[in-house]
Amino acid sequence: MNAFKAYKACVPIAWSPNLYITLVRGMPGTRRLHRRTLEALRLRKCNRTVMRWNTPTVRGMLQQVKRLVAVETEEMYKARKEKEANHRALRPPLVISHSSASASGSS
Repeated sequence: MNAFKAYKACVPIAWSPNLYITLVRGMPGTRRLHRRTLEALRLRKCNRTVMRWNTPTVRGMLQQVKRLVAVETEEMYKARKEKEANHRALRPPLVISHSSASASGSS
């Protein structure tokens, strides 16, 4: 089992009120029924995430297109976004002071 399938298998979607659904594979080459299901979920482009209520209807739609999407709970989604923000955060500038070296060299 690869890491992505293990990640999808550990999602406890039955206990979460909201589901964050991300389209991770493209729609070209998929069945018409799957494309229509993704359109109903309002997933049109890869790596886009939508929030849907956790209802039996939505879970049935996700079961149909489970190979194309990744499902996260609200806590998992917030943790992933925070991790990405920390990764992209600006690092403090590196300050190098040459004043002591130039002062001793000119004397």
